[in-house]
This record gives sequence, structure tokens and C-alpha cells, in this order.
Amino acid sequence: MAEPIKNVAQRTFKETTVDEGFMILTYQNETKLAEMVERDVDSSFIQFHFCVKGSSVFMFNNGGYSLNIKEETALLLYNPQRDLPIHMKVQPKSWLVSIIFSIQNFHGLFSQEANYITFLSGDNKDKKYYKDSAISPSMAIVLNQLINYNLNSSVKSLYFKAKAYELLSLYFNRSEDANIEQCPFLADETNVLKIKKAKDIIIARMFEPPTLQELADEIELSLKKLKEGFKEIYGDTVFSFLFDYKMEVARKLLEKGDNNVNEVGMKVGYSTSSHFIAAFKKKYGITPKKYIMSVSS
Repeated sequence: MAEPIKNVAQRTFKETTVDEGFMILTYQNETKLAEMVERDVDSSFIQFHFCVKGSSVFMFNNGGYSLNIKEETALLLYNPQRDLPIHMKVQPKSWLVSIIFSIQNFHGLFSQEANYITFLSGDNKDKKYYKDSAISPSMAIVLNQLINYNLNSSVKSLYFKAKAYELLSLYFNRSEDANIEQCPFLADETNVLKIKKAKDIIIARMFEPPTLQELADEIELSLKKLKEGFKEIYGDTVFSFLFDYKMEVARKLLEKGDNNVNEVGMKVGYSTSSHFIAAFKKKYGITPKKYIMSVSS
């Protein structure tokens, strides 16, 4: 049942226009109360919403219908038949990043891949489309870089545009179903299970991960098939995926505040704080200490 829209403070997004028909919206509700954010969006736009932290509720038809978006979830909305203005109830301690893109410009990005992107195919391009999916560790890194932007204001538009394209690339790169159809190796369910086992192994042993050859031997696949299969399913190399995963674990530990920077580094497998700090800054654009300050302010 939909929640009524009442007794909620009205707020606006932080909005960055990076190109004609291309906007990035961010919102951080650091209060203890829910807040309503609104923005008009007409039917010529496609919407990507990423809930980095907390949760939010989309309100449609003046509260007659609602749609939840939970932490670490991405939501794609598109309806060429009617406007979809944003009326979103943002729960306390929640962070959001939204990309609003002209469908005409967006379609141009994938003109040669329309059959790969289901809702852009000839049969579906005029139909409404909705999809929610998990935010990957790689996507979380880009989202946090957008939220914690700290470069000179003169390059903000350029930086946001680059990060938005990176985010969309990661979003569409991880379509497992499409990749399985296109890759005969992944059509074998046994092979898919072995690759997923490899992922579980490196996560469980992130302090001392096995070498690629040791990992291939353990899951009983050739080194070549391990590399190719992992890239197809997870969109990244084995150790790049593990690196992103470790950084995401570290980010969440820093947010909780129960451990200092050195302790967090040790928890994700770094023997020295200097190596951890360098790795964290490389992935998120800021040091762990500055990140803690940004989320606690």
C-alpha cells in the first residue's frame, strides 16, 4: 500500500548539467527525518537512480502508487508515453545519485548495440521499462566519487560527465544473461558455477588470496577459461574485482566508525596503513581520513 505524502520537508537535489539533455542529481539526507525531493522530468528522458546508502520511496500519482529503492540498489525508469516527475521520499541517513538522460541522446550511445540493450530494441523502444538491480562494488566506487567530489569547480562538469559515462558502462557491462547467451563457455551451467565459486574463494581469502593458477586448479578450470569466464560474468579481472571489493568493505567499515584507518586497512588485508591509504585514494579520490570527515559532517 502506498504511503501518503504528508508531513515531509520539501527539498531539492544538487543538480549538475553536464551536457544538453544530460543531468546528474545528488542528494544526501543526513537528518533523522524523512525528506521529500522533487524534480519535473518529462517523457523524453530516461532515469537511472542509485541508492548508495539507506533507502527511498518513489511516489507516483500523488502518492497513489509507490516504489521502494533500497540500499545498494539501482533503479532504471523509462516511459515514453507519459511524464515521470520525481517525487521521492528519502529516508534518514540516505544518499542518492540520479542520472537523467535524453532518450534520444542515450539511444545514440547504443545505436549499434540496440539488441543487446533490451529496451532499446525496435520492438520495445516505445514501451515503458522498469528494472531494479544490485549496485556492484565498481559502481559504488564511482557513485561515491560523485558524492564526495572535491576538485576545482571549473572541472566539475567534465568530471561528472566522465564519471556518468563510466557508471553507465559498468551498469550495462554486467548483464549476465546477455553475456551467457553470447558466450558458449558460459552456456554451460557447470562452468558458471565454477566461476562463481572462484569469486567466493577470493572474497573469503582476501587477506591472502591464491594466485590465478592456484585458483584455476582449485575450481578445476584452465587458467585461460578462468580469466575469460570471470571477465564475462563480473565484467572485470579477478584481482581488479577483489581490489574493488576490498575497497568497498573498507569504505563501509570507515562509515561505521568502529575502527581507525590503520585497523580498517588491516581488516581488508593491508599490512601497512600507507599502502591502504594510497589504494583507497586511488579508487575513491580522497584519503580515508577525509572520507570519514565527509560522511560524519
